[in-house]
Amino acid sequence: MAKRRSLKTTTIIVLLLCLLAFSTFFAPLPSPFPNSPKPYKHHHHHHHQAANARKFEIADDMFWKDGEPFRIIGGDLHYFRTLPEYWEDRIFRAKALGLNAIQTYVPWNLHEPKEGQLDFDGIADIVSFLELCQKLDLLVLLRPGPYICAEWDFGGFPAWLLTKEPAITLRSSDPRYLALVDSWWGILLPKIAHLLYHKGGPIIMVQIENEFGSYGDDKDYLHHLVNLARSHLGDDIILYTTDGGTRDTLTKGTIQGDAVFSAVDFSTGEDPWPIFKMQKAYNAPGKSPPLSAEFYTGWLTHWGENIAKTDATSTASALENILSRNGSAVLYMAHGGTNFGFYSGANAAEESDYTADLTSYDYDAPISESGDVDGAKFKALRRVIAKYSATSLPPVPANNKKTGYGRIQLEKTASLFKTLDIDLSTKAIESENPISMEAAGQMFGFLLYASEIPKGKGNTLSIPKVHDRAQVYVTCLSEDKREKPQYVGTINRWSNKHVDLPNAECSSTRRLLILVENMGRINYGQYLSDSKGILSAVYLDGKPLLKWKMLPLPLSNLNEAPQNYLSFNNSISSFTRISARKTLKSSPGVNLKEPAFYSGNFVVDKVTDTYMSFNGWGKGVAFVNNFNIGRFWPSFGPQCNLYVPAPVLQRGKNVLVILELESPEPELVVNSVDQPNFTCGSKTSKGTKSLI
Repeated sequence: MAKRRSLKTTTIIVLLLCLLAFSTFFAPLPSPFPNSPKPYKHHHHHHHQAANARKFEIADDMFWKDGEPFRIIGGDLHYFRTLPEYWEDRIFRAKALGLNAIQTYVPWNLHEPKEGQLDFDGIADIVSFLELCQKLDLLVLLRPGPYICAEWDFGGFPAWLLTKEPAITLRSSDPRYLALVDSWWGILLPKIAHLLYHKGGPIIMVQIENEFGSYGDDKDYLHHLVNLARSHLGDDIILYTTDGGTRDTLTKGTIQGDAVFSAVDFSTGEDPWPIFKMQKAYNAPGKSPPLSAEFYTGWLTHWGENIAKTDATSTASALENILSRNGSAVLYMAHGGTNFGFYSGANAAEESDYTADLTSYDYDAPISESGDVDGAKFKALRRVIAKYSATSLPPVPANNKKTGYGRIQLEKTASLFKTLDIDLSTKAIESENPISMEAAGQMFGFLLYASEIPKGKGNTLSIPKVHDRAQVYVTCLSEDKREKPQYVGTINRWSNKHVDLPNAECSSTRRLLILVENMGRINYGQYLSDSKGILSAVYLDGKPLLKWKMLPLPLSNLNEAPQNYLSFNNSISSFTRISARKTLKSSPGVNLKEPAFYSGNFVVDKVTDTYMSFNGWGKGVAFVNNFNIGRFWPSFGPQCNLYVPAPVLQRGKNVLVILELESPEPELVVNSVDQPNFTCGSKTSKGTKSLI
């Protein structure tokens, strides 16, 4: 504080009395937040800023916005999980919930899908998203990674990082890794720097890494990121870390001192205040406002599990426990959205203990996958937030209309193997041993592996390391090119078993075809470097099988130029009329698991949201008007229906194309319905293996 000076003139005394009366008239409330019982000491230096100064800072263990105490009541809403046409709609619904801030990750892989190929358009137009947040008067907490977790493929890392030789060490001070991060942030951060709060934008805080204390303790890496962020964003923005609320994770993941604010996360319902007290030890004195940077409103779900649900009343009560004592919280998630394309992630506590995430990222959040705001959780959380909000809450909008457009009759357009037959001989990559998907340039989706089995050889096939799911087929190599490959079995990463090849009656060698699916890269934990494809030798009766051809399948991912899937119709009309030749002894029904494309048209009069119900189908991926709406697997569950947002549709004729990997629905029918369904398949009670 400045020293008091001895003032003796009457003029100055009068001036001081006037100033005293002015300050008394504008004295602060006895509590920094409405309905908060905790008193606070007024520190006058916050009110000596210029009237038009924009500043967001931390002092006295509180957040301050433009010189006034501020409580963050935020929520995660990811621009990459919602179509751009719906960004403003979802942000407004978050505002109607009572939120004053949006938190979002930035997935590196969406913005740089190929090295040096940058994308900030469409669903990757992050600047437009941030500007919409500001338009609706919501602040932003930005989480640019470079690692984000988020149940997103590879934790947001681009898959091409896995092609580097020798392998780089991710999330570390490996100079080769840091050089790539420097390049990425050198593009990203200058793009958003003008949107920092003190420059007139909405961004109040920028996160460094993500829950690093749950992964490692490389402080040189964290300091490098801090210096890199400061070099692009300056010293006036708050940088923060988020770590689990334990001494171990905070010790490893925080950056001691005044430069970086340490926030925490913990299980919903856990007593927050001992954790907030612990948090103080990892921040400078007066620099530790209690903040739960991930207040879990629900949880993730893997294929094969029951859909995650959490109780609305207890969730709201847990939030009130934080807000009632002047704490701040960011709801994870406020709105989950959808893992469109091939971007859903996966978890693995052990190498083989692999579980992939659903296409839906509904998360049981207060704002549903389709934006609905009439659920019990939305209402319960809104009631609590309204008590502690500094402003009145806007009215809750109506749900967006959803329409079931009815029965869609599909027809088989092409057998996958038939369409790839020519390419296998002309466009395939050849190698003595199988190579990974990434090495083949196929970052997502599927890769077909082919080799030949000499006549009379081979009864048992095994693949010690396959990521993630391999469907095995054999066919006779003969002059008759029209012969169908015969399905012999599936080898999964999570239950790696050999398959027995059928006895052959081939006059020549047999062709072995292995279709490998990348079901999503691990996004959390020690098995993060999750290459896909066949990652070991393929053994035939215990001996390695050599001389392989690899053929990528050109299926578009989110924000990629659409493929015309109907062009796979390689003179298939004559092929489909030919009956399968019984050249291999096999059990009845073994031919059913034939990967094939199916397509059908449906007419839309009035465009609204809808869902595609895949009840009765096996496993695959679906495209509406060439947009990849995601993976389906109703036979395993729990997700039966895929969400189709209205902006994907058009008035008049619309086209649904699916790649079915196994067995189609007997009547080849998909139904367009008006609601989600998470009751399919045979669920387990497997526990979740990660934090966010």
